[in-house]
Amino acid sequence: MNNLVVRIEKCKPFFEKMSNNSYLRAIRDGFISLIPVILFSSLFLLIAFVPNIFGFFWSDKVTGTLMKAYNFSMGIFAVLMSATVSKSLVENFNTKIKDKMKKINPVSAMVAAIIAFFLLSAEEINGGIAMTFFGSKGLITSFIVAFIVANIYRFCVVNNITIKMPKEVPGNIAQTFADLIPIAISIVVFWFFDFAFREVARMGFSNWILEIFKPLFQAADGYLGISIIFGAMAFFWFIGIHGPSIVEPAVSAVYIANVEANFMMFQAGEHATNVLSQGSQYFVATLGGTGATLVPMLMCFFFAKSMQLKAIGKASSIPVMFGINEPILFGMPLVLNPVFFIPFILAPIANVCLLRFFIQNLQMNGFIYNLPWTTPGPVGLVLGTGFAPLAFFLAVLLLVVDFVIYYPFFKTYDNSLVEREADQTTEEVEAVKVLAEEVKMVNVDVTSDEKYSVLVLCANGATSGMLANAIAKGAKERSVNIESTAMAYGQHKEIISDFDLIILAPQMSSMLEELEEDTARYNVKAASTSGAVYVKLTRDPVGALEFALGKIKEVS
Repeated sequence: MNNLVVRIEKCKPFFEKMSNNSYLRAIRDGFISLIPVILFSSLFLLIAFVPNIFGFFWSDKVTGTLMKAYNFSMGIFAVLMSATVSKSLVENFNTKIKDKMKKINPVSAMVAAIIAFFLLSAEEINGGIAMTFFGSKGLITSFIVAFIVANIYRFCVVNNITIKMPKEVPGNIAQTFADLIPIAISIVVFWFFDFAFREVARMGFSNWILEIFKPLFQAADGYLGISIIFGAMAFFWFIGIHGPSIVEPAVSAVYIANVEANFMMFQAGEHATNVLSQGSQYFVATLGGTGATLVPMLMCFFFAKSMQLKAIGKASSIPVMFGINEPILFGMPLVLNPVFFIPFILAPIANVCLLRFFIQNLQMNGFIYNLPWTTPGPVGLVLGTGFAPLAFFLAVLLLVVDFVIYYPFFKTYDNSLVEREADQTTEEVEAVKVLAEEVKMVNVDVTSDEKYSVLVLCANGATSGMLANAIAKGAKERSVNIESTAMAYGQHKEIISDFDLIILAPQMSSMLEELEEDTARYNVKAASTSGAVYVKLTRDPVGALEFALGKIKEVS
């Protein structure tokens, strides 16, 4: 098993390259930007239809009013995605354009992408337009549009295909003319393509692409498809790369479309049959976080005999309950720990296959609502399926199955730690010294008039929040004027100059080189840590503060 893990780790640079792919990241960042829209719209669905389960029905007028908020938020989700994905992609392109005087205007690219999306997706009806493909059905089109528009803009900017104005013209006016050619090319290209495509195919592009991908959507919903999807997420996390960052962009369109389709079936009194959704990821496959780590946390909390696992169980209990599992991933550790390779990948697969069995064979409804990923797993399963009676039983069964899968490996690892703790070796003592050196727990002198600002980045803003809070707490204890906040990677691009230090959580460490290129332009420091160090810092506020100050004052 150790040899297998070593071989897998050798492939890590390749997987990191996949994770850093500009197009995958653009889709991921686009979705992250629109999470408030998903949650906002789902709130209106919950208010409008959850009472039905208990025999209460709103009037048609009230229901229509509530659904209006949904239709003009989630109902135009693909339109919004065409804008956010194009924005993320052009911002990424901007970081790679060496000439600082040549920059793509993200706002102009967003506008062009929205227009292009309308050209491909709008269907004329009675003098108006139908919104059929403005929501989840148009997501694939939105990705394609965003990618092409961003590349048209890059081509024009890099090759100076623009209208140049005299130096005396104000910058905002000059930018307007600079954007004229790329936006015109984008619109003409999609206008002509839409005209030609409809003449040949006798249908709109969005309708056609949806039909093309339908077999893939169906295959992804099968036992093999869901096993590959959630097994891959766990596999990438096991080698220290944020798995959802690689896998989710490829299935995000299926997620959104399936939940909407399930909801429509549920409202029509039919069986909601789709398995693959955000809910199946958050509250079933990754129960407690990728690797289905809720049960391992409970094992550490209640059954561990080693001091290390007992401490990890206590420290990670609250975060893992809300789906934030980095403390146990890096503290136990589960990541790159040969003992847990099999259960870490097998448990998510077993969980989601059980969900499919309940949906397909026992007629339980699939997920009909989108909920925040921080909703505790069992609660999210019950709420997301509309209080399906079998969901209560499935929630308990998932815990039992994960316990059976993990326990033999957990017991073996716990026993080995007990023996190790009883006879600490010189090598382990040296390892502790190395860890302390990496953290750099030094007393950094800070004068009362010095003020600093620190940003911590992770994949979704949750793990980073733990370290940001620790730094803030340490600053309060030491009476140091330092502010810290957390964000998801990609949300920081326009505010880099507002900070003195930006720290990457371990799962985003592969982005350090890109971050250093971005921060160098503003004389801002960038840093990352190993998983074990990161977990240690989140539990040591003063140490977290010293680490941040040490990096800020570190001489390059």
